[in-house]
Amino acid sequence: MDAPGLARSLDDLEQYQGHDIGANLASATAIELQARACGETVLQLRARLVRADMEQRNGDRGSAAQVFLEVRRRAQDLGSRPLLARSHFHLALTYNYLGDHAASLEHAISATELLEEDAAPGLRVIYLLRLANALGDVGSIAAARERYREAEQLAIAMGDLHRRLQVLNNRAYTEFEAGELAAAATVAGRMRVVAATLGRGFLIVERDTVANIEIALGRYAAAEQTLLSLVETPLWYEMHDLAEAILTLARAQRGIGALRRAQQSLDRSRALCEERELTGVGVAVMAEQAELYAATGAFEQAFVEYKRYHAAGELLRSAQQEARASTRQVMFETAQARNDAERYREQALRDPLTGLHNRRYVDDHLPAAVALAAETRSPLTIALVDIDHFKRINDTLSHDTGDEVLVAVAQQLRSVQQTVAETGFVARMGGEEFLVVLPGIAAGQAASTLEALRQAVASHRWRPVTGELPVTVSVGATATLGDDAVPALLADADRMLYAAKNAGRDRVMVLATAA
Repeated sequence: MDAPGLARSLDDLEQYQGHDIGANLASATAIELQARACGETVLQLRARLVRADMEQRNGDRGSAAQVFLEVRRRAQDLGSRPLLARSHFHLALTYNYLGDHAASLEHAISATELLEEDAAPGLRVIYLLRLANALGDVGSIAAARERYREAEQLAIAMGDLHRRLQVLNNRAYTEFEAGELAAAATVAGRMRVVAATLGRGFLIVERDTVANIEIALGRYAAAEQTLLSLVETPLWYEMHDLAEAILTLARAQRGIGALRRAQQSLDRSRALCEERELTGVGVAVMAEQAELYAATGAFEQAFVEYKRYHAAGELLRSAQQEARASTRQVMFETAQARNDAERYREQALRDPLTGLHNRRYVDDHLPAAVALAAETRSPLTIALVDIDHFKRINDTLSHDTGDEVLVAVAQQLRSVQQTVAETGFVARMGGEEFLVVLPGIAAGQAASTLEALRQAVASHRWRPVTGELPVTVSVGATATLGDDAVPALLADADRMLYAAKNAGRDRVMVLATAA
């Protein structure tokens, strides 16, 4: 498949993921491998995000978080706004799992802001949906409603009833959790209208939302009717969704006094939890079992079950805290490794004695400075600075004194450079030779600017360091509008430096014919 085809497949996968995690994972893996083979780095990383998201939904949250952070870094390095948006989108869900709702909201906002203007409407809907959910989690219900409205309007404009129902379901549950039962019931009613127009029944997660609202309003019989068809038609679901919905059914049945049916439903939910290791739902099943025992008058059994529930709840909280701590540790270590790598890279581009940039930095950055001058048609001055009679300082005094002189000269050069050309830089080329790069300084200004630099060195208080030995510098410079190659510029500056030395040192020589 070619790159456009891979992009279309990936767009579909990002926008219309089904509930089959295994199938989504296989599709994302296949796209990732093909994108890598085609050399399409951004598509490869987008597919990697989807794959990690599926792994996260399967419980491997630490590794997934590591991927999301790494892809965010790569997106920043690549300057890819769409990829950066997607990394924030997935990090929003990671922080939601961690219970850090403020961080989740921050990433959801970043994802929505970074999403490209021409992004597919379906993608924008799910980004707005994640933002709305995050706003609801921090209690900003009014703002959440506005984002839900925006998402629903987009779905309406698309003519996508499935997406519209997804938005309404999320909004209904947010209203329910916020205790806004009247608003939740109104949205649930709209869900029924859209589902009827669509010509299908509710999905399991939608049934569970509606039933929870009905139970909260005391409409237990209605909630049972909403959920009863789970037995015959288990529509689209993940296993924990089914276990939770059957548990909700048991609560509804207990509410209407159908205790035998409630026990049967509870037993079914428990069996699913044990079969699929759904620990969280399993703990909730214990709490409902205690309520059911109490409803039948079996108070001793209810007491024992409550004790089991509390003990299991403590174990679950401990396990969740451990999992969250593990994920946070992975995220911290990923960020720390990135910081370390950046620090080591910076150290590799610095002279350890003076703290100035080194020749390697010059090789990386001087061509870019010249190219920018050419693009903007702005002047650029390049100067080589050499400490006069430096060998005499080392031989007469000591190499330690020589090092002090190098550090002090470096500070003087950097101070002048930062004053006259903030975006420039100073580098130690080796030994006692330095390079000064001054963007915005033309040939006409170069002589006076560099003369100020020479004087700053000459007028420094050297007596405490070198005694009677003076410290001066010779400077050779050239200027350009970016039309010259870097080797030629350095050769011209070196030629001017040689001329300054031959003319008696402690002076500045600028190539007269420079731009």
